Amino acid sequence: METSRKVRVSAGIVAAYATLNDTQAATVVWDSLPLEFRVQSWGDELYGTVPLDLKLEMPQEVVQVGDLAYWPPGHAFCVFFGATPASERDEPRAASAVTVFGHVEGDATVFRSVKGGTKIRVEQA
Repeated sequence: METSRKVRVSAGIVAAYATLNDTQAATVVWDSLPLEFRVQSWGDELYGTVPLDLKLEMPQEVVQVGDLAYWPPGHAFCVFFGATPASERDEPRAASAVTVFGHVEGDATVFRSVKGGTKIRVEQA
């Protein structure tokens, strides 16, 4: 399995690099790049519908700041960078179980300035 699958996630003037992990979801995302979609915000999470239908792998609701995840009910690509309305403290928490397939390198809070309706592009770096 490749371990150097790096992607660039950009939205307007904001951009960050992320590394995909070795889940099946990450492989499908990698093979589907580039992806472009409009995002909604939910607390410190951006998410948008993508044309992928992935099953849950190692499902979890509590994630890390910087995690990239797939949320099956919304066919959504998610970027977590802080607390969400579902959080019990300051940990990022998804609305329901997600598959984490990657992680932003560096400061994921740069995505705080991205407003709902903005188009995000995810491409191989």
